Amino acid sequence: MALIDIQQLQVSFPHGFEHRIVVNSVSFRVEEGETFSLIGASGCGKSTILRVLAGLQKEWSGEITLLGETLKPKQRFSSTLRAQVQMVFQDPYASLHPNHTIHRTLSEPLAIRRERNIEPRILSALNQVGLSENIAMRYPHQLSGGQRQRVAIARALLLKPKLLLLDEPTSALDMSVQAEILNLLNHLKQEYGMTYLLVSHDADVIAHMSERAALMENGNIVKPFSRQDLSSASHTTAAI
Repeated sequence: MALIDIQQLQVSFPHGFEHRIVVNSVSFRVEEGETFSLIGASGCGKSTILRVLAGLQKEWSGEITLLGETLKPKQRFSSTLRAQVQMVFQDPYASLHPNHTIHRTLSEPLAIRRERNIEPRILSALNQVGLSENIAMRYPHQLSGGQRQRVAIARALLLKPKLLLLDEPTSALDMSVQAEILNLLNHLKQEYGMTYLLVSHDADVIAHMSERAALMENGNIVKPFSRQDLSSASHTTAAI
């Protein structure tokens, strides 16, 4: 079953007296349980697609079915959809409130939804991403980049999502930490049966993570890649 079905998605932003099209009639499907990736250079529109699917970009046109719900432009997500679709951003420091402890950051989404057993769930989430309990009382600036991204992943997991949107999740990290985070994401996907939509400009990251992928240029999908393409590294010849 397709968790994401996008048909003729178009997004444009004001640019002077005109509108600049950043996503141009894009169509693709993401099947349940797979990792589908969008490859492309910065500014090609791939992150804008993630923002639409996260409910952050409300101005768009086209047809989108997300986890069985038909989305409409300018409308807020249902409570269920907001919980089941979570996003991990590129910069883990920017995505965490600098003046909140990790405990507060992780407890807030649970408290907003009036969830029970908040304390054990926070400790369980930290454990799932390989962090110790004492991390909870620290602030983001007291953590390394890899630890901050693990916290961001833990926060996304707290509401038990079916779909995780990953926007360049390792590009802000040192090379030595990138493999750890990617392997963690693969492990969590297998353990919890999640579906991933990954955005990256790194061909090696795409090959390591994905069942299928698509190359974007200037707001358009210009070439799809199968698992065989990714395994044979034929996607690395694309202008990424």
